[in-house]
Amino acid sequence: MQTKILFLAIFLMSCLIGQSQIKVASVLGDNMVLQRNTEVKIWGKAKPGEKLTVKADWNAGQASTTANDKGNWMVKLKTTNAGGPYTISISTPKEKVQLKNILLGEVWLCSGQSNMEMSMAGYGDSPVIGSNDLLMDADNDQIRLFNVTKAISSVPVDTCTGKWSVANGETASVFSAVGYMYARLLQQRLKVPVGVISSDWGGSAIEAWMSHETILPFTEAYARTTQPKSAVNQRASNLYNGMISPIINYAIKGAIWYQGESNIGNYRDYVALQAAMVANWRKDFGVGEFPFYFVQIAPYWYGNSKAINSALQRDEQLKSVSQIPNSGMVCTLDIGEEKNIHPAEKMMVAKRLALWALAETYGIKGIMYKSPAFSKLVVKDTLAVLSFDNVAAGLSTFGKEINCFEIAGQDSIFYPAKLAIKAKQANVWSSKVKAPVAVRYAFSNFPVTNGYLYNTAGLPVPSFRTDNWGK
Repeated sequence: MQTKILFLAIFLMSCLIGQSQIKVASVLGDNMVLQRNTEVKIWGKAKPGEKLTVKADWNAGQASTTANDKGNWMVKLKTTNAGGPYTISISTPKEKVQLKNILLGEVWLCSGQSNMEMSMAGYGDSPVIGSNDLLMDADNDQIRLFNVTKAISSVPVDTCTGKWSVANGETASVFSAVGYMYARLLQQRLKVPVGVISSDWGGSAIEAWMSHETILPFTEAYARTTQPKSAVNQRASNLYNGMISPIINYAIKGAIWYQGESNIGNYRDYVALQAAMVANWRKDFGVGEFPFYFVQIAPYWYGNSKAINSALQRDEQLKSVSQIPNSGMVCTLDIGEEKNIHPAEKMMVAKRLALWALAETYGIKGIMYKSPAFSKLVVKDTLAVLSFDNVAAGLSTFGKEINCFEIAGQDSIFYPAKLAIKAKQANVWSSKVKAPVAVRYAFSNFPVTNGYLYNTAGLPVPSFRTDNWGK
């Protein structure tokens, strides 16, 4: 009997010894990438009043702190140039925890709804073009992936589920296709480690990604997303609380965002909502006015290809660029699929996002990255002469016929129009309109056309309208 008691005591003691008092934040861990050349936070929980020392082996210095009365602790460490692998040691007088295989490099947050969430493996009947070829060559110790598991909360929380993984065929196949491809492109060009944090949920509304304090002043948006029947991934603040709040202490370089399909029914307030969300995130992450590059939704029929619901949303997204400092928009007009809301051409999305980052954030010269933007309409007799910004060497149809221009006179009736390119301008006309007043381009849910208008760098002109009739 005494022998059994002795064994039981030894067993219980070993269990107690094995239970670490040091808890590190859930978004921190082995294999992570920390933002280079900045100040990063390392935080977690411990016994209240416990003294902790944190040391990173890229730096001879160390930081010390004491857990507060709730057991929370945090230190700040300066990071150096890209490199690694490194180790961070967190210790108390009684124990020590190590985070291993850490790299210093570039860290980006990837967020939005299903087109950002969509993994390299794709969805049923929704493939990702070229994914298998990329997965065959995905082993790369310099790319690290963290996927925030879907979670909702009525209040902000400080923990999430997920872990950092080294990129390979297995880990990349279940990660955001746009996020992984974006990281791959940056890593190839910058030659430094890149870490991407994917926090996204298919079908989510933008209101769900905003803090309570941020969404509350938008009375209509708040009301419609706090109804008892509101979907959990569209309910105000649910995803901010459960999937953004836990990672706001993690230093990032910037964010890429692919969302908007779930908000076409309330497009009128999207510009203000997106600007408020970005300001909300920037304030909470506390790393300054970080770059925010987002994807304009692609054309899709939404039950009626000729209707203009999603075109109105695309129009609002286009306006967002001027309302959000240090932002950029990727146009996907040319890759939409009429009966599939998840375009298969995810690499094109990632490339266009990467062009923005490489040019604007990393200062690489000589590449075009902005889509042409309509700037002015001048009427000359029966011609509507359209001018554009960001046209590089000029406009081009790349040899395709464009069937999605429309033109109207004072009667506000639009007719199909013909197009002639004159270097950096586009002439549009119709025999049915003698005195043009307004022009629309690809302004429908899904434009039926043989081709699209681009600049000579191959970046598409977003759909636009010169009028504001009826909507």
